[in-house]
Amino acid sequence: TLFLILLAGLFFPAYGFPGPVGLDPLPPLQVNKPQPTKVIVRVVSHGSMVLGREVGGARVTITDVASGEILATGIQQGEAGDQNQIMRTPRMMDEPQYSTRASASFTTTLNLSHPTLVDITAEGPLAYPTAAQRASQRVWLVPGQDMTNDGIVLALYGYIVQIEHPSPSEPLIARDDVILRASIRTLSGSMVRPHGDWDSRKIRIYGEVLISSRVHERLQMFYSGRNAEFEAPFFVPLPKDAPDGITLRVIAADPSGGNFGIGQETFPVVDKRPPTKQY
Repeated sequence: TLFLILLAGLFFPAYGFPGPVGLDPLPPLQVNKPQPTKVIVRVVSHGSMVLGREVGGARVTITDVASGEILATGIQQGEAGDQNQIMRTPRMMDEPQYSTRASASFTTTLNLSHPTLVDITAEGPLAYPTAAQRASQRVWLVPGQDMTNDGIVLALYGYIVQIEHPSPSEPLIARDDVILRASIRTLSGSMVRPHGDWDSRKIRIYGEVLISSRVHERLQMFYSGRNAEFEAPFFVPLPKDAPDGITLRVIAADPSGGNFGIGQETFPVVDKRPPTKQY
């Protein structure tokens, strides 16, 4: 029996059994002592890039589920990441997608003395509050087990939709033909356009003219040929038909990807153009 144990020790030095393959050995045991534990959170736009400084980043909050205590909070900062690596490079399921090149993240170190169940919440993009979305994930954090690679990835769904023309609050002249123009980007700031990584041909983009919260006209919008802008003409109604003005609303909808975005502005309607100021 002793001979067999010694023989097994030659082939399986760790108590006669093979150890975990490809993993670092466990850290030294420090019972009941707080251990620094690195936590990495990445907030990304679903189907797109990381929320970086271009869109104001995202706010990340880590909360202890049991006590309700906020363990850490801060702003994700950095770059949106490498588009070629994120959008076009094939990878295995366990390979990192966002961290192969420098990209924005929120990183903190928590001193944990026991496994802790936490809620990790993200909200952004912070530079576009009307387009901001929120996501949350409940996970365990284990003392001394530092996160690597992408970390915890939280995906936000939606688009940044901004009406570029007419200018907000600009009076519209009754009976005028006006061009409605809007820009559409992913929540990471990437431009939506035909034949791109974010192909507008796969997205329903249309405008609506609303009077008293009711849709008066629906507009099919087309790519303008510049940046991420789409446009459509519409006819301004008479003031008597729109006494409280009109609301222009632009909708970008990708039902297959689950991304939806809305931008809208309200405009007064006047019967004639205001006189030009004389200097």
